[in-house]
Amino acid sequence: MLTVVSADVDITAGVGEIWIVWRPKSPRMREHIALVERYDEQWRHVGGGGCPGDDPVDVDVLDVCSGGGVLSLTRSLDPPHSMTMAPLISCAKVRLGRDVAHVLVGGRRIAVPEQRMLIAVWASSQISRGVRPVVVALGRDGAELSRLGPRDSLDTYTWARLREES
Repeated sequence: MLTVVSADVDITAGVGEIWIVWRPKSPRMREHIALVERYDEQWRHVGGGGCPGDDPVDVDVLDVCSGGGVLSLTRSLDPPHSMTMAPLISCAKVRLGRDVAHVLVGGRRIAVPEQRMLIAVWASSQISRGVRPVVVALGRDGAELSRLGPRDSLDTYTWARLREES
């Protein structure tokens, strides 16, 4: 059995991805993420990867993990571009708490699905490799609940809780 967990498309950047799980709820569960790129009016598979599936984790507000990326193969074929100038297509899994209604990934607003997990995709230059866009969790009223910067490992909500506990 194959299940689509989440899919995301950034029309402006011409990139997308899909997160699928093979044999969900089985000890032999496997996850796969496929990255695609729009080129010459067609979507083309440019890479991805698979791994054993991980169990769902309860998150207070925001958790971003398990990112990956591939080099844009289709755009590197366009003269005068080369492999060194081709953009990087990246993605990350995002897990969200019960109070989160939307998440902002860079400038894009994504509704939170029922399973509270989604995958987000973006394109960037190779110079900014490994840097994700700002990710912001929004409540039902549109208020910001937490934020994770491009190089942050903990979101602002978690940092605030840690300060209160110390």
